Amino acid sequence: MQPRQVVLAFVEAFNRADAGALAGLYAEDAVNHQVAESPVEGREAIRRMFAASFALAPMTCIVENLFEDGEWAIMEWRDPLGLRGCGFFHIVDGKIVFQRGYWDKLSFLRCQGLPLPEDP
Repeated sequence: MQPRQVVLAFVEAFNRADAGALAGLYAEDAVNHQVAESPVEGREAIRRMFAASFALAPMTCIVENLFEDGEWAIMEWRDPLGLRGCGFFHIVDGKIVFQRGYWDKLSFLRCQGLPLPEDP
């Protein structure tokens, strides 16, 4: 699969809240770094991250823009609650080897009605 196709498969699995299918799109030693969180390394750890995220809140990804350049795909997205973000996917041989996502964690928590972090 080309990078664009991989990201579209990612969105389909994400919108089904299918952590196993998502993990299957990653290389064994992949890194997923959502900048609001610490990087997650390895396919199984990425699967656990998605499973925990889906248990926390219902999430939907609506693609607004999707670009492909060589081994990279870049997606701008939104959700039905108004949250927006973007993701950068480095894809080699049809597998995600690196992903970085940018979104506002405070807005996510507020949109989902989740507890806000306490000040130290």
